[in-house]
Amino acid sequence: MIYLEYFIYLRVAVVWAGRNLPSYLGPTPAQLVFLFIILVANSIILFALAIFLARNIWCLGGNVTTIEGWEIERHETLVRRARTRGGYLDGPDGTRVNIRKQEFPYDIGILQNMRQGMGGTPLLWLWPFAATPSNESGLDFEINGFEDPSALWPPPDPDRMPRSSNRPPFEQPFVYNEDLSAIQYNVDAFRRRQQEDLKRYDEKTTTSIRRRPFQGRYKNEEFRDESLASQTTESKDIGSGEEGWRDSEGDRLNDFGVDEDAEFYDEDEISLAELFRK
Repeated sequence: MIYLEYFIYLRVAVVWAGRNLPSYLGPTPAQLVFLFIILVANSIILFALAIFLARNIWCLGGNVTTIEGWEIERHETLVRRARTRGGYLDGPDGTRVNIRKQEFPYDIGILQNMRQGMGGTPLLWLWPFAATPSNESGLDFEINGFEDPSALWPPPDPDRMPRSSNRPPFEQPFVYNEDLSAIQYNVDAFRRRQQEDLKRYDEKTTTSIRRRPFQGRYKNEEFRDESLASQTTESKDIGSGEEGWRDSEGDRLNDFGVDEDAEFYDEDEISLAELFRK
């Protein structure tokens, strides 16, 4: 990008030097537009890459990653807050957490940091085909020894600590209200409800009521004499099938405990399993 910027600068310098000459001695308007677009685009990209380069050099010099940089800034913020409150901050469940200043343990010096990140030979740092550090180098890191080896990094953050549960740990899964007897009670209750549901289903499926086919009753009703239209609804129900049946004493099926509103099934609609069972 720097090389391209150099050649673009040479052409822009020539155009700028001849800005007072007649237009026919200079570039065309289209050439000027494209030259301006290339200059702006290359300059923006070069500026962004320069920022990234400076950021990477700073991270290599301090031996920190972006996330570790955020952790350092968060720790510095907690230290400033703790200084105004006697060195303690409130954690979850009302606990008091001691916050003290901790140094980043992996900053071992600028030169050592660069060697750890890019290899031990400075002459090969700018060579793109040089070998990268081995994978083992990313598992064990040297520390500067400023802090006690038992000190944790990142330091404790009261805002990110999980809440402690007051309930005792369960030794077995599927415990309800910490009472093992409730498990068997729920299972037995479920099985009782299941048996009752199956019983009701069997009672419904084993009961079938036959009546005269609907098509025949519909045709009889359609071709009935018009003189019967003035008769009462009760007289129509008498000859409309089993649901309107009455005996000689005037009793209906409902008087004998038969549900007249139940769904009726024709002979042809009964399943083969039901017919074989009968």
